[in-house]
Amino acid sequence: MLTRRQALRLGALGLSLPGLMALQGRARAASPDGAPAQRGGGFGRAKSCIVLYAWGGMSHLDTFDMKPDGPSEIRGQFNPIPTSVPGVQISEHLPMLAKRMHLMTVVRSVHHAAPSHRSACYWNLTGHTPTKLDANWEASRADWPCIGSQVWAAQTSGAAARVSSALPGAVCLPYPMHDGGYANGQDGGFLGLPFDPVVMRPAHGREYEGKSSDVGTIRLGLVDGVSPNRLAERRTLLRDIESTGLAAVPRRDAAAAVMWRNKALDMLADPAVRDAFDIDTEPAALRAAYGDHICGTSTLLARKLTEAGVPLATVYCSAGDLNGSVGAHFDTHADNFNRLKNQMLPPLDQAMSALLDDLQQRGRLDDTLVVLLTEFGRTPKINGGAGRDHFPNCYSVAFAGGGVSRGLVYGASNVTGAEPAELGCGPADLHATIFSALGIDPRSEIHDMLDRPFTMCDGKPLPIFA
Repeated sequence: MLTRRQALRLGALGLSLPGLMALQGRARAASPDGAPAQRGGGFGRAKSCIVLYAWGGMSHLDTFDMKPDGPSEIRGQFNPIPTSVPGVQISEHLPMLAKRMHLMTVVRSVHHAAPSHRSACYWNLTGHTPTKLDANWEASRADWPCIGSQVWAAQTSGAAARVSSALPGAVCLPYPMHDGGYANGQDGGFLGLPFDPVVMRPAHGREYEGKSSDVGTIRLGLVDGVSPNRLAERRTLLRDIESTGLAAVPRRDAAAAVMWRNKALDMLADPAVRDAFDIDTEPAALRAAYGDHICGTSTLLARKLTEAGVPLATVYCSAGDLNGSVGAHFDTHADNFNRLKNQMLPPLDQAMSALLDDLQQRGRLDDTLVVLLTEFGRTPKINGGAGRDHFPNCYSVAFAGGGVSRGLVYGASNVTGAEPAELGCGPADLHATIFSALGIDPRSEIHDMLDRPFTMCDGKPLPIFA
């Protein structure tokens, strides 16, 4: 995190972007016996990845894995509707995605053993077993890095690097996730501050209800009256000041402050990068297609950033803070059906559908992997508050683009949606699938701040590629 002094230094330059910037690192690929790991079909088809994350735990039973023939206390209030794939049905409140099911693969057999938000979120965002399965722990640099930071580290090795020097290597939108504190697995973890994703928020879009006021927001842009030439002059002046002013600061902290400052300035000074962060440059009709809400504008911005060269962008599709299960998010312990119908599913349905259309029309769907994740599903049995509770035993995720098969349903849950019945898989397998699509051997090594090697993933890629 930036100290107050570091923030003031950035403010003196007319910057509105705090210093969560990063240099590039390294990764070494190897399997346990030293031989290259096997690469399945679809390996390396994707040039970038957009992760849409349904924070709070999206009900699989009311979205992608409905049980219309089950008893009323399980099937709920929603009706299934046909999709563009014969024989496949999903929720009536995902009508736009239903028309695009032929572009997607839905996985209905994901499971793990972490029933709390932050532990389950950590597992899905990092691909690794959480420190505590059923309780929170303070986020620290001992945590595994998020998937964006891992991809960034792996892709900065030799010719695999694809990121513009002025662009961050990983981005999260529109603000970080909280539940009784900052959720684990959202930053660079043991890779260190240089690999923390930049947290960005678009300038437009209706906010989610219930977002805590202290949940961060970052926007990129020059302060009024600060031209690019004036920015360059201030940069030179600041460099002269810091040549002596940082002498009393510990070397490691000083280097990090200068690195953050330089990356922020590079981004502001590069017109192409500034354009990548500006959704106002997109046609009005396209912005309307994504939706005038924070989910839609964040998803559109994620498309622009990955198109510009950011390897992985993560969009948190709900309020940043769960606020004790009060607000616009997927933690639907009470009033599950009204909250999904009126608050949560419409913006997600619109934004993801617009993204798939946009990528396809741009000829980018084959080389952009789109992933819909969440931390767990919801209980098959509806509780007394017309809600569903945490349920890691079985849940659904979805993939599209990046060489993934189209119109496929992978795996299945049992008759009540309580456990996988076929082809069970876990978060590590989802990560292995993403890494493989991006041309990264899941058994690659990344190195922590002490240069110790860690194998990125112990899962196996799902056989869902065309």
